Amino acid sequence: MAETIWQVMRTERCERIGEVVTLEVCRVYAAEFLPDQPPHVVGRRCSQAMACNQLERPACRWAGTSPGYDPFG
Repeated sequence: MAETIWQVMRTERCERIGEVVTLEVCRVYAAEFLPDQPPHVVGRRCSQAMACNQLERPACRWAGTSPGYDPFG
């Protein structure tokens, strides 16, 4: 059976909210009988996404409101 895990990718300072945030990715690892398959990234999130989304303009792909903009990329 496949396994889904949220992993910390890195910690960055976000200029939008002026705090240090943790960027995480959700990876799905293949079942044991498919060992040669690389993990698939199925989601991204920021530890401060809720605070960022309360501001008046769209944020970034990590907050989920602007998928075409990645300030940390």
